[in-house]
Amino acid sequence: MAGPRRIALCITELRMGGAERCLAQLAARLDRNQFEPVVVSLKPAPSAEDLSCVPLLQGAGIEPYFLNARRWRDLPRLLRQLTDLFRRHPIELVQSFLFHANLASRWAARRASRAVACPGTTSSARCRVVSGIRVAERASGWHLWLDRWTQRWVDHYVCVSQAVAEFTVVEAGIRPEKITVIPNGIAWEDYPAANRADLTELGVRPGRKVIVAIGRLEEQKGFGWLISSARAWLGGLADCDLLVVGDGPMRAWLQQEASRQGLADRIHFAGLRGDVPEILAASSLLVLPSQWEGMPNVVLEAMASGLPVVATRVEGVAELLGPAFEEQTVAYGDTPALADRLARLVGDRGLADRLGRENQRRVRDHFGLDRMVQAYQQLWTRLLDTPS
Repeated sequence: MAGPRRIALCITELRMGGAERCLAQLAARLDRNQFEPVVVSLKPAPSAEDLSCVPLLQGAGIEPYFLNARRWRDLPRLLRQLTDLFRRHPIELVQSFLFHANLASRWAARRASRAVACPGTTSSARCRVVSGIRVAERASGWHLWLDRWTQRWVDHYVCVSQAVAEFTVVEAGIRPEKITVIPNGIAWEDYPAANRADLTELGVRPGRKVIVAIGRLEEQKGFGWLISSARAWLGGLADCDLLVVGDGPMRAWLQQEASRQGLADRIHFAGLRGDVPEILAASSLLVLPSQWEGMPNVVLEAMASGLPVVATRVEGVAELLGPAFEEQTVAYGDTPALADRLARLVGDRGLADRLGRENQRRVRDHFGLDRMVQAYQQLWTRLLDTPS
């Protein structure tokens, strides 16, 4: 009888983030009677354990491989190492996450296994390639061009939302029959966190209500608009502070902008944190100001924590919020609408509690982690059982 099928899960890095956590939780919960996971990171191991997905993987008995790529000149070596790794195991299917890992794994799988011996059998089969598309990429047209040009090396795509799937068909030219939508999942039973973070340690004065914004501090995530418009919406919320969790290239500018508006004592920058669930448990609501997304995990975490949200109408948000979408969203850049939504949720405890309960119930009904894992396993089984 054939043993479990060996699957490579390939990602750019394993520092804690939405895609990285998704991969780690997926690998940890796979049915080991069906699949044997091999986890590969293109970049080095994260230095901070509390900001790393490695402990989660190791707790499930998975020791990831790190190819230690740091810059573009490492690419030839990285591709050789990845190709060799796929040959040595050997791999029946590679599931990749994020743009750089998508391209590298396509190339390596193609080079390594034009015919890969299936473990436990005497037959051979081509290694299947499944690429994950997690965002509607609106900044880098060359990303879309490369996806279109290399799609002949890809057996199938997984998009995290229907909105991303539609974007991928229209903008990247990927054939719709090659796409399956698998939404992100969350271990909702772990939310809300049992312990609330002490936000006074992050600069918040005792007794203040906290609006939290979480994400990488870069153009896509919309923090420039959020902070530059803060006087218009935070000025009317006398008992509230904004807590920004995350880091990135815009951090220094954002801090200067907060000071320029005279709001440095009410806008707090916490940097990267490993206790996001605890911070959410101590907050009043989440604001997501993104310009584009895929299916934002931070919204999923806030919903599981029983919080209301105010999010821009970006990809994946409608699918997450469901019937409560209109009450919790604004158009990107619409500052008056943002101010109105935030004021309503801060000022009306009954409304905030109702939306928080609806959000929590929706996560439990539709976005459980086991449902996500099962969907991936079913897709892989179908692809592996289809003759090449």
